[in-house]
Amino acid sequence: MPRIFRGGELQVRWTALSLVLVLFFNPGSDRGPTSRVAPGDTAQDAAPTDAAGWRARGLDLGYNLDRSESLAAFEHAIEIDPASPAGYRLLAASAWTQLVFEQGAITVDDFLGEARAHYTRASPNAELAKRFGDSLGRAIAIAEQDLRGRKNDPSAHFQVGAAYGFRAAYAATIEGRLLGSLGPARRAYREHQRVLELDPNRKDAGLIVGMYRYAVASLPAPLRLGAYLAGFGGGRARGLRLVEEAAAYPSDVRPNAQFTLIVMYNREARYDAALRVIRDLQQQFPRNRLLWLEQGGTALRAGRLQEGRAALEGGLARLAADTRPRAPGEEARWHYTYGATLVALRDTAAAARELATALDATTRDWLRGRIHLELGKLGDLASNRAHAVTEYRQAEVLCRRDADDACADQARSLAKKGYR
Repeated sequence: MPRIFRGGELQVRWTALSLVLVLFFNPGSDRGPTSRVAPGDTAQDAAPTDAAGWRARGLDLGYNLDRSESLAAFEHAIEIDPASPAGYRLLAASAWTQLVFEQGAITVDDFLGEARAHYTRASPNAELAKRFGDSLGRAIAIAEQDLRGRKNDPSAHFQVGAAYGFRAAYAATIEGRLLGSLGPARRAYREHQRVLELDPNRKDAGLIVGMYRYAVASLPAPLRLGAYLAGFGGGRARGLRLVEEAAAYPSDVRPNAQFTLIVMYNREARYDAALRVIRDLQQQFPRNRLLWLEQGGTALRAGRLQEGRAALEGGLARLAADTRPRAPGEEARWHYTYGATLVALRDTAAAARELATALDATTRDWLRGRIHLELGKLGDLASNRAHAVTEYRQAEVLCRRDADDACADQARSLAKKGYR
């Protein structure tokens, strides 16, 4: 391993080495274009009759946040077709996304900042972690065996690459082993590059290749050189284009490519493009309340405040009516984003109420810091400069502690210049 990747204190872009943590799945199709359960279908509809149908049902349920039902659907698929790696891989994916959800990583904000390699994570749910490990191990074993007998089959390479992509994602996001994720990430990248060499029309394989190309191109020069030496390609524009092509290609990968584009477009400040993708996903997966939170956050970044307010108010109504489990700190995210939007709209009394609610519910220092940043803005809007500066200084400390440097830098700037 190149020396450039060593050192526990090394700070790296969260998305640069584990962009596969996007929010939901990186399922991967078996044979290119496939059909999918119609948007909005539920577990009460007629039961599928084959493994492919159960896998499609599981994906639809997972993207709609029906996580327990998603696990059960993939188990049905495995029972019907135990020789296919796809069912095991998707079962592992479902377990992994539940573990990510339980960590509270639920919006683009989790992927726009930076994270330290030594970030302390809570121990994952042991049952879900075991289900992930057992299922993914079985998926890799079957996929590797298939590849040995079909060395020039794009689908065989795809299955191996998709499985190793999950191994990389788990190491980086659940175990916190950024270095440990590089080996399987490299294998995933190479296998999907091979798919594109064998069949350039398999645009679904461009998702993993494009994500890593984009991520590597975003690294500082020394880390970028190390990534090249480790076997990754670069090219920011090329990476984005590959993901866009995957998002336009009719396959099971398409929704995940769309979720990935939300992250990329936000990083590129292409907020209108991100909002178009979010609206499309809302049509596909209407039970995924987090898409309305994402719309509100992206609209706020875009300065489209009335759209953001409407999205968040609609989303909060969905949240209140939704009896399904919530991610840790999820309510704080809703109230913070709504409060920040209200600050920008100068609705100061309502903003203060929302931010107070968010502060009571938050679980992370970076979010607590961002709340204090908005409270500082309220102080400035009330012409209470001393209070504003106190809030900004607290925001800087909290954000810097949790490696949210963009927030910390903004807080330092506002402490000097004020907010208007």
